[in-house]
Amino acid sequence: MLDTTLKDQLRGYLAHLRHDIVLEPSLDDSAKAQEMRALIDDIAGLSDRIAIGTAAEGARRPSFRIRRQAGTEAVTFAAIPMGHEFTSLVLALLQIGGHPPKIDAETAAQIGKLTGPLRFETYMSLSCQNCPDVVQALNAMAALNPGIEHTAIDGALFQEEVAERNIMTVPQIYLNGAPFASGRMDVDAILSRIDTEGASRKAERLSEKAPFEVLIVGAGPAGAAAAVYDARKGIRTGIVGERFGGQVLDTMAIENYISVPETEGPKLAAALEAHVRGYDVDITTGQRATALIPAAEPGGLHEIRFESGASLRSRSVILAPGARWRAMNVPGEDAYRNKGVAYCPHCDGPLFKGKRVAVIGGGNSGVEAAIDLAGLASEVTLLEFADVLRADSVLQDKLFSLPNVRVIMNAQTTEVEGDGTRVTALAYRDRPTGASHRIALEGIFVQIGLVPNTEWLQDSVVLSERGEIVVDTHNATSVPGIFAAGDATTTPFKQIIVATGEGAKAGLSAFDYLIRLPSVAAAA
Repeated sequence: MLDTTLKDQLRGYLAHLRHDIVLEPSLDDSAKAQEMRALIDDIAGLSDRIAIGTAAEGARRPSFRIRRQAGTEAVTFAAIPMGHEFTSLVLALLQIGGHPPKIDAETAAQIGKLTGPLRFETYMSLSCQNCPDVVQALNAMAALNPGIEHTAIDGALFQEEVAERNIMTVPQIYLNGAPFASGRMDVDAILSRIDTEGASRKAERLSEKAPFEVLIVGAGPAGAAAAVYDARKGIRTGIVGERFGGQVLDTMAIENYISVPETEGPKLAAALEAHVRGYDVDITTGQRATALIPAAEPGGLHEIRFESGASLRSRSVILAPGARWRAMNVPGEDAYRNKGVAYCPHCDGPLFKGKRVAVIGGGNSGVEAAIDLAGLASEVTLLEFADVLRADSVLQDKLFSLPNVRVIMNAQTTEVEGDGTRVTALAYRDRPTGASHRIALEGIFVQIGLVPNTEWLQDSVVLSERGEIVVDTHNATSVPGIFAAGDATTTPFKQIIVATGEGAKAGLSAFDYLIRLPSVAAAA
């Protein structure tokens, strides 16, 4: 199952095991079960601290549990965790084997105090780049608290179960048999939902932090670049955001980041975070900004308020909140979001294997999505509002070569239809004739661009008609001491490398602003 290179790498990792662990397979006669058995045998053969035990009673088939031999700490994979989830497997082996997760002591103590039983189930797909964060977070929690159980379930492997629970997007999390959350989440986000008192205490401690000289709101490429540039100047620098990496985490293939011929979003996000952590930067994740209160006068303290109730203050602020997928804003879209309406073909595509789907949008993202889905779905219909596709010609050539894809131009989506539990059809209008049409299908993937995450800034800085933060050539906003960078600004071309460069500019501009303040100049 594992090639020689992977075995050698895994053998090196398993040398860090501190406790003996047991792999408990629960298999059936399927081909996937045989693959799982081969994987288990390979793992057990790489360390004397790993044994193969008997199946856990009542477990899904096929699945296997990783249990600490001298305790009850355990996690279960109802999946063959390769691809994006191979790292999840390695970490689970190490953490159940006693190697501590990369979680700060305060958070680890909070996890240890949770009272169970807390039985988590995560439905995921092996092509989903968002799923490993959730799987790894819950596995780490299970390794730290015997009252927490976690099972990672490959939706493609348990399609009947997915259909029964009407799961149409991943990652999808259940707690004690009931829906708990969906989408990418880290440990802090999960804890905030199950331990509100602990979240309140964290917010209080966050508010007690001393003022920063520069505070960056948003932890994507722009925010990361700004943090590195300002930290190198030796000023007190903080960065706060919902998740490190931002929308880069939702990007699959990246082939135009100069000097890096090819990478994936999560890998680039991890590299950005590692770079920032190499400097003296105060990093806070799991916080969503809700308000900006500008200083009363230049040189004063700006305040950022967060959904958790926390607030932070700083002499200068760099806004890098990024953007999110643009919605169609048609009847039925909100009602059937995650019930057939999806925005990530890499994550949710495997759940629509053999089904009929539509892709909305004819740019690079839309055409790439249609090409990917064509290998899974029975039929793919791409709808484009204009009379031409905007995607690169090489992508169009590939698209039109696929036998199960059709393209409809001049199509204005008018409604998402469903039966109350899931999508059943899409209605659209032919723009030249005005004629109405209906397509029976099971899934709709929306790929029509981005909208900036700036609603919380409407009363603080000047925004464009499109909601973008208006900046000048030095990334300054309409408020002295407040700068902005990345996809949420009026800077053209929403590209990762552009955001990185703009973040560096914003960082330098903030430093230049600070050194020209009388109090800062005197202190220097």
